[in-house]
Amino acid sequence: MSCLDCSCILRTPVESLRPEKQSQSSIHECLADSELAWIPPSTGGNEMIFCSSNVSHYELQVEIGRRFNNLTSVYLARHTPTGMQVAIRITDLESCSEEHLKALQNEVVLSHFFQHPNVMTFWTVFTAGSWLWIISPFMAYGSARHLLKTYFPEGMSEALIGNILFGAIRGLNYMHQNGYIHRNIKASHILISGDGLVSLSGLNNLYSLVNNGQKSKVVYDFPQFSTSVLPWLSPELLRQDLCGYNMKSDIYSVGITACELANGHVPFQDMPRTQMLLQKLKGPAYCPWDINTFPHGESRMRNSRSELCLQQDPEKRPSASSLLSHTFFKQIKEQTQSSLLSLLPPPIQNSRSGLLALPSAAAGTELGYITTNQHETDWEF
Repeated sequence: MSCLDCSCILRTPVESLRPEKQSQSSIHECLADSELAWIPPSTGGNEMIFCSSNVSHYELQVEIGRRFNNLTSVYLARHTPTGMQVAIRITDLESCSEEHLKALQNEVVLSHFFQHPNVMTFWTVFTAGSWLWIISPFMAYGSARHLLKTYFPEGMSEALIGNILFGAIRGLNYMHQNGYIHRNIKASHILISGDGLVSLSGLNNLYSLVNNGQKSKVVYDFPQFSTSVLPWLSPELLRQDLCGYNMKSDIYSVGITACELANGHVPFQDMPRTQMLLQKLKGPAYCPWDINTFPHGESRMRNSRSELCLQQDPEKRPSASSLLSHTFFKQIKEQTQSSLLSLLPPPIQNSRSGLLALPSAAAGTELGYITTNQHETDWEF
């Protein structure tokens, strides 16, 4: 029985599915041999919708992003039986390295394990031939990074930053409470739905502090990150010494993400990699306001805990739970999802044109469809 079979996941502890215990061939078989759709229960955030595992039930309308060194394509699609828009990730398992297969398996399993409105969920997971299909809610605004590029190239307002970060930190706090370190917090992994729900994604590099029933205080594992994510990583994670790192590493990434949202670009982005590493490892805490500041009257964030998030000493950084109780988020707690929507323009609607057949290799023995669209997006997943 496949690890993607609903009954298998429900009956099998997450620890027994940890990817480091399996060979590349067994992981590939675990992902590729699934014949049943995996339907997780409702999280209370995105309403649970049944989506079939029949490829012909989906019209792929436009590619909106890529992942895993372009091994995964992300599409805006329509579930034809219901007419509902969904997001679909299609991955060629045969082209994946062992590291990619482990990351995929980790993400699939943990998406079922986590049930929180601010953590991205998968509706259906199945395979067609050697291609893995993951169906998830369509987040109409894409990622926070997409919002920056499209609407706020000079940076977002304090109110908008607060609304987005509050949802992301709520999801992060939930992960920390369950003993997981995210290790990949950045604006492109914060997704916003059309009704204003903020969800944290990018679960493929999560690491559990709990092993064999024992909770570790620190982690020494260093995943195979792309060099493009280095600006968000904490000094202690990059240092790779005997001190290791813990959940406070994620808090540093939250601070970098806050700077990213405020300034419209990522700190250290224009530095040579070696200089960036030296700055992170030996230099003082990065000050986000050296580059850009808020307009007059928007100064609360200057003295907020965003700078504390970037402290060199992890113990001086606040926890995710204490960040949620900070005065910066006090008013946001009393607001609804519509408050976030009031700060955003209407989402861009996808324009449709003719249908083209999806390549049969990705569809297995059934046909799906993709619509042509000349508009390219910057969405990252």
